Amino acid sequence: MFGQLFGKYLVKEKIINEAALESILSEQTKIRVKLGMIAVADKIITQEQAEEINKIQLEQDKRFGDIAIEKGYLTQLQVKDLLNEQGSPYMQFLQVLVEKTDIKVSKIDEYLEGFQKEQGFDDKEMEALKRDDVDTLLPIFAYASKKYVTDIVGLVIRNITRFVTNNYYIGHIQSVESLEYRCMVTQRSKGDVDICVGFAMVEENLSFNKIANGYIGEKLDGRNSDIYDAVGEFINCISGLMATFLAHHGINVDINPQICYENQIAKGAAHIIPIYIEGHEFKLYIAVDSTVTVGTMPMISKKGVILSEEVKENSKGRVLVVDDSGMSRKMLKNILEEEGYSVIAEASDGAEGVLAYKQCSPDLVTLDITMPNMDGTQALRQIIDFDEDAKVIMITAAGQQHKIIEALKVGAEKFVTKPFEKGEVLKAVRETMGK
Repeated sequence: MFGQLFGKYLVKEKIINEAALESILSEQTKIRVKLGMIAVADKIITQEQAEEINKIQLEQDKRFGDIAIEKGYLTQLQVKDLLNEQGSPYMQFLQVLVEKTDIKVSKIDEYLEGFQKEQGFDDKEMEALKRDDVDTLLPIFAYASKKYVTDIVGLVIRNITRFVTNNYYIGHIQSVESLEYRCMVTQRSKGDVDICVGFAMVEENLSFNKIANGYIGEKLDGRNSDIYDAVGEFINCISGLMATFLAHHGINVDINPQICYENQIAKGAAHIIPIYIEGHEFKLYIAVDSTVTVGTMPMISKKGVILSEEVKENSKGRVLVVDDSGMSRKMLKNILEEEGYSVIAEASDGAEGVLAYKQCSPDLVTLDITMPNMDGTQALRQIIDFDEDAKVIMITAAGQQHKIIEALKVGAEKFVTKPFEKGEVLKAVRETMGK
């Protein structure tokens, strides 16, 4: 975040222009190296150990180095040395700044002093910003009376870094009673507390495209429904990690399906945090209030049961994919079909999934837990009642352990956690089908 905020200051002071800042930030991201890659290259850990840590990162909101230390693969000193080898964002930015402009090194301290004074950072906060130390910076930008609001902001920005981009910065938290928006993708978690987390685009821009493309790992075709769907899946990942975090603090919640609204007004007490991804703004919306109304007319993108008449020659098995997210269905279908399985049908909620199972008699079902109309566990019960030999793999975000346990008791064979890791999906499929 240092480069984005300091760079914005330099543009405002007309020391550099927008094009120069964009070029500097682009060049800076190219020299960032993953900690795991350095550790493997230095032969400190094996490739298998690095992949194991990466898998844990998909399920828990922890840094690579912290997990490596917990597993006994690295020591504190080794992690410190690797971080030094990786290089600080502060030094990376300054190096590219000097190389790409006529700014003299001797002038940088003067600019830094003006920037620090304008932002109101003390020396400790300034050093934290230079290190991109999220844990220290969060209370500065996102302090709220309910601590877990600040923790949710931390979850979001850490996962933007992990999945989307390093080229972002955040503004200061605001309390609002209403928010008019162009689009809002949101997800509610209910239980001991009622928490709504949403991404709101107030004015049309490319922020949602950046999130969607970064999280999915491919450029989408630009249709709003696909973009919103992918953003919803990213929020689902955040909600799962949030549920896990809250459970560790004795607060239990169930995650509801994601919902998308267009051109409406959210009403009720909430917090918003401006977040700028590659210069494009969206607002992180957090409400801890069951009376909040995010919108009244959600977008409906349900397509019903999708059947495929094509079964590949020498197919390894016929699969039914049930998930309310078209993007998740597409990702699972690609993984399965590349491996030689045939996806013979897709369904977007539990009721459709039961109907499709009875129509198609698949060899295997992948069944999302959190869906509208009928959730995955209810659908599983009906499928098992219809066919006690049904082979079912549950799909879930992190933080839904009690639902996973319930599904396994009902008759599910395995479960896979979002976001998908190809190897884990195929391992679960092979073990469930026995081939």
